[in-house]
Amino acid sequence: MLETIDLNKSLTKEEYARDLIRYQVALHALGYQVYVQRRPVIMVYEGWDAGGKGGNIKRVTEKLDPRGYVVYPIAAPKGEDKTHHYLWRFLRRLPEKGQIAIFDRSWYGRVMVERIEGFCTEEEWKRAYREINHFERQLVDFGTILFKFWIHIGRDEQLRRFEGRKDIDYKAWKLTDEDWRNREKWDQYQQAVDEMLLKTSTLTAPWTIVEGNCKWYARIKVLKTLVDGLSHELNYTPLAEIPTDTEKGGKKKGKKKKKSKKTEMTEATSLSETPLPMIDQFEYGTIVIDGQTYESDVIIFPDGAVERWEHKDEHVLRLTDVKKVIEAKPETVIIGLGTVGNVKMRPKAEKCLQEAGIDVMVHRTNKACETYKELRTQRKVAAILHITC
Repeated sequence: MLETIDLNKSLTKEEYARDLIRYQVALHALGYQVYVQRRPVIMVYEGWDAGGKGGNIKRVTEKLDPRGYVVYPIAAPKGEDKTHHYLWRFLRRLPEKGQIAIFDRSWYGRVMVERIEGFCTEEEWKRAYREINHFERQLVDFGTILFKFWIHIGRDEQLRRFEGRKDIDYKAWKLTDEDWRNREKWDQYQQAVDEMLLKTSTLTAPWTIVEGNCKWYARIKVLKTLVDGLSHELNYTPLAEIPTDTEKGGKKKGKKKKKSKKTEMTEATSLSETPLPMIDQFEYGTIVIDGQTYESDVIIFPDGAVERWEHKDEHVLRLTDVKKVIEAKPETVIIGLGTVGNVKMRPKAEKCLQEAGIDVMVHRTNKACETYKELRTQRKVAAILHITC
């Protein structure tokens, strides 16, 4: 998975300076809304050594009210923490309602460093994927707004940063013998990270992979993700307060989003009809629809029926697979290609859908589930969902 990430993404100094202040001011306004609306927020940072996590966190917190957040730098457990379940020390640090907790490394150490260095058994780290998914689901169900960032850099870029740290007095303390030892196990760690991202990026708690070779780009991507996510969760639009280059005059005050009359009419119409089944939860290998758990690929029909998707080749969507969906006459078909997008759609299948006049929306399954949930009350929608890789 990580090998496919484009690490050439970057920003100019001017773009970075412009966007940094814009998103920091927006995040400040949203931080106040977190307090007012009494929502707990968790930000999880993971990534390679020298990936830029600390500098990223600094830019996130720079304009936040210091009374509203806590940063927890996580190292190996010591003392009392070692005598409890590995999640215990994180449970103790969960934020109160209206507060923000930022974890510089986290419970994901269980399936990375503890796995690679042998600090837990194979049975324990394999079990941890399920434990972590359940833990995060409980947090979100409680009302927590959860963000998870993997800061990704290339092997050569890491070496360049290591060498740079050696020569700068105020940064040299960051570089340890352990960092060099971990670097020698890069391939093992990359395999563990790929598996971690695959098995713990769920519908309720997805990972955001941040291209980190350019620190400026990485910082802005995280800030934008936070602003967009918090704006959605809090139903608040802080960017309206910030004039762009094309705006003139004074600042606009942030305000609650208002629904248009057209939107209200659409919602009223949809509420009078029986909605399609609801996707309650999706994680690798499992999808829950209207309370029923499926451990196989599924098709949701526009009449509300749900069937297991029986297909010979689990990574190919064929013409025969889409024909019965077309017969149900949906307006839109949403196709989930898997967690990392391994499913390929045959050209004949795609052509058949287009000739039937059906809108086709193709995403990785996390995004496909989100899109389905948005459209299920508005259109006749069908979904074909691959729930593994």
